[in-house]
Amino acid sequence: MNEAPTVSKRVLVVDDERQIGDVLSAYLQREGYIPVVAETLSAAMNEIERQLPDLLLLDVTLPDGSGLDLLRSLNEQSIPTIMLTARGDEVDRVVGLEMGADDYITKPFSPREVIARVRAVLRRSEERDRPGGRHRLHVLDLAIDGDAHEVRRDGEKIDLTPSEFRILSALARHPGQVFSRVQLLDAIGDDGSIYERTLDRHINNLRRKIEIDPLHPRYVLTVFGVGYKAAHE
Repeated sequence: MNEAPTVSKRVLVVDDERQIGDVLSAYLQREGYIPVVAETLSAAMNEIERQLPDLLLLDVTLPDGSGLDLLRSLNEQSIPTIMLTARGDEVDRVVGLEMGADDYITKPFSPREVIARVRAVLRRSEERDRPGGRHRLHVLDLAIDGDAHEVRRDGEKIDLTPSEFRILSALARHPGQVFSRVQLLDAIGDDGSIYERTLDRHINNLRRKIEIDPLHPRYVLTVFGVGYKAAHE
């Protein structure tokens, strides 16, 4: 039996290969989603302006620009995003993850794999946004509001990507406890959207946003040779 969503979710597929768009659209519709296909960057932007999708399936290489430009422009919207990349484009994948993409799939891919990834990313997004599903946490004077999905320092809001927020929240739940990279991935309940080899980049991006001086961090500390911890009062 198909695991169809209880409420239809709108999935925007951005890919200039019409066959890929048609196949993904058919599979998504079969699973109970509402697919919308855009073959260019401008068409995707028009669709997003018309109605925000619940999830974005985004090809990096488009006829009128890079999907990374679209991802960058949507950073504050926090739209769950799965990147579609060519098999050898590791740089694009790393850059996309650093910019807030939730997952990536390399071409060629199985449509069933795409559906499984769509379910997983939407499930994580729903859990993250569910009222009462998280705590209000503090790291020194840094306030982390899980229900509002906000981080503030001295009352000023700091915009984080979903991945950065999950990392910070996981560390803040256990201030002073040292996490190895593997333990931190386990603590955030990661299922493939963050990778051990890119975790340091996520941490660096997080520090650039939350720290007054990223070179001398106060909130997220490195324990050399071991891993990371949140500062403890």
